[in-house]
Amino acid sequence: MELKKADFFSRLKDIYYRKNPPNEEKLFPVLTEVCEVLENEDDEVRPRGDEGKNQNLPGGIIKLNPDLPLVIIPDIHARMGFIMSVLFFPLDPGATVLDRLCDGSIQLLCLGDGFHSEGTSKRWRLALDEFASQYKRHKNMDQEMIESLGTMEMVMNLKILFPRLFHFLKGNHENILNEEDHGNYPFRKYAYEGAMVLEYMKKFYSGDFLNTYARFEKNLPLLAIGNSYLISHAEPLEFFAYRSVLNYRHYPDVIRGLTWTDNDQADDDSVQEMLAHYLSPELAEDAFYFGGHRHVLDAYQLRAKGRFVQINHPKKYMIAHIHENGVFNPDTDIFEINDIKIPLSL
Repeated sequence: MELKKADFFSRLKDIYYRKNPPNEEKLFPVLTEVCEVLENEDDEVRPRGDEGKNQNLPGGIIKLNPDLPLVIIPDIHARMGFIMSVLFFPLDPGATVLDRLCDGSIQLLCLGDGFHSEGTSKRWRLALDEFASQYKRHKNMDQEMIESLGTMEMVMNLKILFPRLFHFLKGNHENILNEEDHGNYPFRKYAYEGAMVLEYMKKFYSGDFLNTYARFEKNLPLLAIGNSYLISHAEPLEFFAYRSVLNYRHYPDVIRGLTWTDNDQADDDSVQEMLAHYLSPELAEDAFYFGGHRHVLDAYQLRAKGRFVQINHPKKYMIAHIHENGVFNPDTDIFEINDIKIPLSL
């Protein structure tokens, strides 16, 4: 594992310090490999769907290891520094999160939304002019894609190296085709981010690469189940039964309902009904459901009668740490980590 760790660290540094958008020839093999990993996940970790033509593909549910602690990373939004800071955070004296991933003693889960930076509205407006000129100039959009594609390249490498311990849930920003289909909606916030990214990809990357990236996104799971908690990108819009989430590829409403729900849009009891359905009766009553999606300007926000823990600070690196056996206190186990200086070597 030390050799793998050293090679992985070398890849991370190359991505983090890269000055140009990733080269398709180098990134395409990584993208293809992560698709293979996602499509062949262990049934014990990710049960396969049982409906129609997709019954041989992994379903929308991740079953987390009940004996291992978990670190939750909320919406990333092109923050490569967030991922690096988490990996090199000393969660225990003398052991970083990366150390513990390498020795198999921790799990790491991202709430999704890898693309589209949110702290650079001025850059998006400048990139909009570049988009209008069909990217005859593309300095600002290049920087956006360095960060967005770089973030997701880190995610892909983590999934390849730690397939049972690292998971990335689909968020509403995992929509490279900017489609209004398959539970997705086109995205815009500061400018026309979804359309701008799509046109950039069409201009500077091949159709095969773009379609394979869309395949990667469509293979991402939606819901993670711990021994005493649930996790999805957004608060569940309504109650979604196990079999519907398992067979999510057939149910766009499930995808939409676990990735796009706005605050105060969910059914009153959706969180409680999900907890009761997916967890054992003795645990469900006091269990938490974790998500992100909408900004939280404090450490966290409790919704759904105190059962939905929402974490997603747009400017801070906030993480949640769930201890062994699901022990969790939001006041002490959701905290900010600093922007860590990346070591020169391991």
